[in-house]
Amino acid sequence: MTDPNLRLLYQEVILDHNRYPRNYRAMPDATQSLEGFNPLCGDRYTIFVKLRDGIIEDISFLGAGCAISKASASVMCSVLKGKSVEDAEELFGRFHRLVTGQEDATQHEAELGKLAAFGGVSEFPMRVKCASLAWHTMKGVIESRSEKVSTE
Repeated sequence: MTDPNLRLLYQEVILDHNRYPRNYRAMPDATQSLEGFNPLCGDRYTIFVKLRDGIIEDISFLGAGCAISKASASVMCSVLKGKSVEDAEELFGRFHRLVTGQEDATQHEAELGKLAAFGGVSEFPMRVKCASLAWHTMKGVIESRSEKVSTE
């Protein structure tokens, strides 16, 4: 990701979702929820999901963490609402490849949409766990895990 204009746009997406997170709320009628924790930096989120017939009818989060982790949770919730569990698992894989540098955001920008904003995370290996915490927690939710998710 060398285009400076693209980098600025991506930074704005992350800053906007950090300042004004979407779907930041508890969900009393969630069918499942799970807490995720990054012991390295202290980021901690609970992901709430309402599943119906294999579809993520609603998804939200609560917790605290750095700008990258909060923005990632916010974008994740926006992107996954209304998707099937299978689509969510596919997007989890794509997001993981993106933040670990295995997928180039600039080559797949149209398909990735706002997720492409996290392509630059791969340049900062210590931030990969921040960006992926909510995603790993969501994966634990849809797999019906009961133990807290940790990035360690």
